[in-house]
Amino acid sequence: MDTCLIDGVGLWLERLTRQIGPGRPALFCDRDGVIVEETQYLGKAEDVHMIPAAASAIKTANDAGVPVVIITNQSGIGRGYYNWQAFSAVQQVIHAHLAAAGAYVDMVLACAFHKAAQAPYAHPDHPWRKPNPGMIEAAADALALDLGASLIIGDKKSDLEAGQRAGIHYGVLVETGHEPVETIDFLPHDLLPMKAAIASDVGTAVQWARSIGWAPCTVKCH
Repeated sequence: MDTCLIDGVGLWLERLTRQIGPGRPALFCDRDGVIVEETQYLGKAEDVHMIPAAASAIKTANDAGVPVVIITNQSGIGRGYYNWQAFSAVQQVIHAHLAAAGAYVDMVLACAFHKAAQAPYAHPDHPWRKPNPGMIEAAADALALDLGASLIIGDKKSDLEAGQRAGIHYGVLVETGHEPVETIDFLPHDLLPMKAAIASDVGTAVQWARSIGWAPCTVKCH
């Protein structure tokens, strides 16, 4: 588990697959509220409840050869609510649920730093914490991704803002997490040049993105 902490403290980068060709678009997903139900600081494996559309949406990307990357703020670790071992246990349950549906994630990145965290996790504005683009950029470097052709799905505007700052061209805010707080004042044109929208869940989000030009089906054919 410790080998995933690239700084030994608060930055998690776990690569789960190896054979990814360079220059591919990716599907970036926030975790809580997008893949699993939002529970406020998910730190127990038994509290994992998958969002029904998540596995099929991820499998759509898998089948097209599009890398799937989870990027998640984890201030619950920084605040002392749970630790990295608990985070890893939660992830293992998520991976098992996805595998049962024939789906998988290629990389997981997480940031425990927060301005209100305890030492050694306290940081006023860490580059990896969304809406900063550090996790996205780290994944792009590790997997040689085409960020301009990628899609990011989140349940907070800050998720999409991180994508915009990284140069991601497609973004969708889903209603399965912090809605209506996040969606009520959401204006897609605020994120230009990103093409952005609101969708009911991650499955609908992928369908919308494909309908306007994010077409992972073309990757597999190249």
